Amino acid sequence: MATSMLLVTLGLFAAIALPGTFSVTIEEKMRDDPDLSQFYSMLHRNDIANMSLRLKKVTIFAPTNEAFQRYKTPYDDELDKELVLYHMTNLPQTTDQFVTGSSTSLTSELEGNPRLWVTTKKGSYHDDVYINNARLLVSQSNFKAKNSRHMEQVLHKIDEVLVPVISPSTAATKLYNPHAWDFLEHYESLNINPFRVRLFRERIVRTRKEDIFRNEGGHTFFIPVDEGFKNSHADSIDSKVIDGHVIPKMVLFTAPTAKDMPYPTMADGDNMKVYITFSEETHGRTTTIYIKSHNILGDNTHSKGVVLAEIVKANIPVKNGVVHLINKPLMVVDKTVKDFLQDKEDGPLSKFCQEIADAGEVGQEFMRTIERAHESITLFAPSNAAWDDGNLKNLLRDPQSMKEILYMHLVLDKRLFLENIADSHKRHAATLNPKKTLIFNVALIGNNRTLTVDGGGVNATVIQPDIAAKNGVIHIIDRVLGVPYTTIIDKLRNDAQLNDTLFLGSRSGFNQQLNDTTRKYTYFVPRDKAWADARIRFPSEIKKLFMPDFTYHVTQILERHLVISDVAYTMEKIKVLTGDTNTTPFNYYKHKEIELPTVRDSLSMFVEERQDHNTDEQSKTNKSFIIHWKGEKIPVFRPNIECTNGIIHVIDAPFLKEGDIRVSGAPTAALAPHLLMLVIAKWLLL
Repeated sequence: MATSMLLVTLGLFAAIALPGTFSVTIEEKMRDDPDLSQFYSMLHRNDIANMSLRLKKVTIFAPTNEAFQRYKTPYDDELDKELVLYHMTNLPQTTDQFVTGSSTSLTSELEGNPRLWVTTKKGSYHDDVYINNARLLVSQSNFKAKNSRHMEQVLHKIDEVLVPVISPSTAATKLYNPHAWDFLEHYESLNINPFRVRLFRERIVRTRKEDIFRNEGGHTFFIPVDEGFKNSHADSIDSKVIDGHVIPKMVLFTAPTAKDMPYPTMADGDNMKVYITFSEETHGRTTTIYIKSHNILGDNTHSKGVVLAEIVKANIPVKNGVVHLINKPLMVVDKTVKDFLQDKEDGPLSKFCQEIADAGEVGQEFMRTIERAHESITLFAPSNAAWDDGNLKNLLRDPQSMKEILYMHLVLDKRLFLENIADSHKRHAATLNPKKTLIFNVALIGNNRTLTVDGGGVNATVIQPDIAAKNGVIHIIDRVLGVPYTTIIDKLRNDAQLNDTLFLGSRSGFNQQLNDTTRKYTYFVPRDKAWADARIRFPSEIKKLFMPDFTYHVTQILERHLVISDVAYTMEKIKVLTGDTNTTPFNYYKHKEIELPTVRDSLSMFVEERQDHNTDEQSKTNKSFIIHWKGEKIPVFRPNIECTNGIIHVIDAPFLKEGDIRVSGAPTAALAPHLLMLVIAKWLLL
């Protein structure tokens, strides 16, 4: 009895543990899988594929039915029968047997043995494996079995149909397994319509660069279609530009390739450094993939900056890599800022362009200003997604508000590349809106620099910097400037320079009121550097403020910085109220102080306005403010940061005097006499 049970158990174990190895063939597995019915049908129409299954070792990459639903055949019925052979190799391999790298390939069974390129992409739980642009469905792959001749075979499921480059059956000369130059030379005989590549091919011949498209190995080639030369002079496509269309020694299909990562091109020398990145933008169910060439150095012939092109036909496999057809040449700066805005109805700035058009005369004047700027301008252009903000609707209806918003995005007479901003000690710029100045912050994350722009209370991130134009540079940002969308507390949480004030207020409970949108606040916020400088001046006092036992004293100090009123006060308004209308270095003491109502007391100050004296032409129009408070002169680092419930002024020192907090040997600090009286008064009123 025990022996019988053991045999039954072993039999069950064999049936469960080794279903594909002995009992079920690859052919039977595909036949019985309803998700592979279309591929199985195609396989049985091909005699060579059937013979390979019966007689040979193979690996099969089987697309799902859903993959076939997305597949738009470029071939005739006869060639579709051959397509199955491009999904088979003559070497049985599971995923752990693939040798992966930047240019690893397998040999397919299709005539000419065109390559299948293998890429591994790091994932959170497991690495994803791609064959060309098709992802292996790992949980449904690696099925091993033997055919009737005991030949090992492996089945993998993939999420996309593999499409080779082959000539139609009607072509006089058949093309199988072409390298990139063969692809260019015989392109018209291929069934990849409606595009043509004659103009770029002619420039390759003229500059004698054919060999880089014949090079063995695995590379990535970007080929602009003829339509993209409408605004470009063919002579601008010289040998360096052609080099900038090739990423050597890496085969980059769109799905597994990391986005926004720079890849060096063949235009990579001492005098020219061009990198290419992939990016994508989604509109509804449609995803557009962009290619960006970034010329970091530039010269008299090749402009510095980014050129953006759209992939119109992606992932064309060739013998020596992959080809992507793009809608215009890279590296060629042939558009003005206005041209770029109006380039495409569904382009990356199409909504911005539409909002300008809808603004009527205000928008027309804005576009005329851009058009008249023949020299250098910088446009901070909100992305399509930025215009989805519901707070914009009412403002867009008001012509004056729309004018102020549009003009805040434009800096005249200056090309502000990311590198120039990062390397400058003056990280601000005057805009066409005379009331608004842009403040820049550059964060270094790894080797990448991220630029943020603060304008009109909005902190926007530059998601695509340095797009080059004939008359300037464009930065695509993720928000519309000038339309506040956060409360004061949210602004504190999202500003990396205000962490210390945020920390002090959160620990004492002071910050809770800053989310109230029924009140108007004016908050003078010391930046982190201000607290660091105060530690030098008042070391013991500041040390105590940041200790848990002194939250009450923190509240007393912060309440001095917070004005609560029916209106929020800009620096300009405070200046007017102090009567300081004609300040000079000789008469700025002719003033009257203003009393601003704070929580417990009032804040007495006057404001001095100064013009920046700078050799930088752009900076001459910038103004700054100095707060005069109890004999202290406190610079305003960033004025007029608008929020939905008030205004923040970032200042370079806290409103703090020696003696405000007296530190004794006891574990607590003593309040200054005038603050102590306030505490007693509050207690008596309770």
